[in-house]
Amino acid sequence: MYHCIMIKRLCIIGILTLLAMNCSRRQVHLPATGNAVYYWRTDFRLDSTEQAFLRHHHIRRIYCRYFDVVNRESQGLMPNATITFSQGMPDSIEMVPTVFITEDCMRQPHDSLAALIVRRIAQMNETNDIKGVSEIQIDCDYTARSRQAYYDFLNEVRAQFSISHSQFSILSTTIRLHQLSMPAPPADYGVLMLYNTGAPERFAERNPILDFRDVQPYVRYLKHFTLPLAAAYPVFQWHRIIHGANISHEADIDDILRTKQAVEAERTDVGQLIMTYHLDTKNIQRYDSKEYETIYHH
Repeated sequence: MYHCIMIKRLCIIGILTLLAMNCSRRQVHLPATGNAVYYWRTDFRLDSTEQAFLRHHHIRRIYCRYFDVVNRESQGLMPNATITFSQGMPDSIEMVPTVFITEDCMRQPHDSLAALIVRRIAQMNETNDIKGVSEIQIDCDYTARSRQAYYDFLNEVRAQFSISHSQFSILSTTIRLHQLSMPAPPADYGVLMLYNTGAPERFAERNPILDFRDVQPYVRYLKHFTLPLAAAYPVFQWHRIIHGANISHEADIDDILRTKQAVEAERTDVGQLIMTYHLDTKNIQRYDSKEYETIYHH
């Protein structure tokens, strides 16, 4: 009898623990909500069309690529394509410095990389009088092979926030579809990159920027992915020359909306913070205002 009572108690405790863990995961919210854009050019300068777009669609955050980190065989890991600021940030918009790191960097010695990145971002903010920055985003197409090294690196970046006595307190990372099947990275939240979903060599049968058929197999991983997620949708055009022919791709609005509906049906938090990739007058003119409003609809 005693053993039966103990087994029942252990079962109840186990069930309550699982429920508590689930509730805890679901109660974690994104540090911010609303509309945002990526800025992926090497000079920060907004023309009148881009400024009007920010106002009209109530954009509150710009995820701005500050620089890349690449692996040069003769020089090791080093920054590349650093942005210049020819213009200041618009009022009421928050800047989120974003750093793209090539995957092979994570397979090289990188003991001081986290400190160098945090310090460089802080210096760029000070030099360009960019205030109120509390977040850094790291973008890396890590694989199963480099995952642990990348996760250790993210922990090192977070540690630098306090070591360097910086103003940074939030760390986010990009999440590609294939990464949803892996354990979640040690970040405050991830941005689910819903673009570049297909293989370029399959351009004849698939749109490599976004095709819902390439997204669908990964949707099932969303429910069990323990990191809060935002979503980024493509509005850019891709030009390539394949076998001497000029090939142009852009995401079809129907595929964008179908993808949006599917991921938000699986995870409601994915619709709380929505961004488009990336801010550029040509991209703005590619879709009409109502289509953008539908993408940004929460």
